[in-house]
Amino acid sequence: MIPATRRDSPAADRHGAGHAPCHHGEILQGVFLDAAGRRCAGLVTLPMGGPGSRAAFTRRPGTPPERLGVRPGDRTKAARAAALAVEECSRRCGEPPCGGELRLSGDIPVGLGMGSSTSDVIAAVRAVADSYGMRLPAAAVARLAVRAELACDPLMLDTRPVLFAQREGRVLEVLGHRLPPLVVVGCALGGGAPVDTLSLPARALDDHDVRAFERLRVLLRRAVATGDAALLGRVATASARRGQRLLRHPEFDALVGIAGRLEAVGVQIAHSGAVAGLLLDAAAPGLRHRIRGCVRALESEGIPVTRTFTTFPAPPGCSAPPGRADRADRPDLPNVPTTKESPSGPAHRGGHRPTGPDTPRRPARLPAL
Repeated sequence: MIPATRRDSPAADRHGAGHAPCHHGEILQGVFLDAAGRRCAGLVTLPMGGPGSRAAFTRRPGTPPERLGVRPGDRTKAARAAALAVEECSRRCGEPPCGGELRLSGDIPVGLGMGSSTSDVIAAVRAVADSYGMRLPAAAVARLAVRAELACDPLMLDTRPVLFAQREGRVLEVLGHRLPPLVVVGCALGGGAPVDTLSLPARALDDHDVRAFERLRVLLRRAVATGDAALLGRVATASARRGQRLLRHPEFDALVGIAGRLEAVGVQIAHSGAVAGLLLDAAAPGLRHRIRGCVRALESEGIPVTRTFTTFPAPPGCSAPPGRADRADRPDLPNVPTTKESPSGPAHRGGHRPTGPDTPRRPARLPAL
C-alpha cells in the first residue's frame, strides 16, 4: 500500500542511513581561552567503542518540509537536527526542502553522560545527508548539532583527542594523535540513576578557575605528546574533583581510594552524568591482577561495574565477544574504541567514523554498557 505522503510526490522516496558512536564521559571539562583570548566552555571526551545510535531516513521529494516524522516520537532533538539537515542538504543540492521519516535505534544509556542525545543528532544528520548522496564535513555536522541541541559532544570527529567548545561546535585545540594506552574499568555512580544536568546549579567561574583549567590543558597536551598515562590520570582526577563541586557523587571518595590502593593512574567521570572509570596504565606490570582487583573493590563498595575497555585498537583479528561487560579475564581482547568513524550508508562508505527503533530511550541495564 502506498503511503499517503508518497501519493503527491513526483519523485521516488530516497533512503539514507547514519551512525554515531558514544563516549565514556570526560577526561577534562571546564572553561578555557580560545586563540583570541576569549573564554569558552570546553571538554575532552574519552572515546569508547560499542554502543551507538543508528538512524534511517526516508526522504520524500515533493512533500512539505514540515511533514517530517520521527520514531520514537520523543527524539525531538534528533527530529530538529533532521529538519536542519534537510534544509542544509537541499540548499547544497539546489533542490527544494521536503519531508520524510526518521527512525532511530540505539543502545546508549540515557543520563549517564555518554553523549546519547548528540549521538542521536549526528546519526540523524548523517542519515539525511546520505539520502541526498552526500557526506557533510565534520564542521557542518557540528554546526547543525549545536543548533539542534544548544551544545554537543565531538562525536562527529575522529578519535584524536581534541579540546572541543561544546556550545559553539568548534575545535579549540587538537591535543595530539592519540591518547596514551589506558585500560578503563568503567562503573556507574549513584546507582546509574540519570542525572538531570539542567537542574544543576550554575557555578560562576573566575580568573583563578580559568587559570587552573588552562594549567590542566597544558598538562594534558604534554601527556598526549609523550604518551604519559600517569600524567593524563592526574589531569582527569583533578578535573573530576572539580566536577564534584556540582555533581556531589557520594561514592566519589571511595572511587579515588580504590584508584590509590590498586595503583590506577587516576579516575575520570562524566561531568554531566553518572558514568565513571578507573584509569590503568596499559603498559604497567600486573595489569590483569589490577583489573580484577578494581572490579572486586568496586563491587565491595556497591558501585556497579559496567565495561572494561581500552584507548588503543585491538590487535588484528581480535574482538571482544558480545555481551561481556567485564573483560578482566582477557584484557588483551577488550571492547575497544574505533580509530575511525564507522561507515554508514552509501554516501559514508570509505572514511567516516543500536534496540528496536520504536523503543523509547531509557536507562539501560548497567551490564549492557
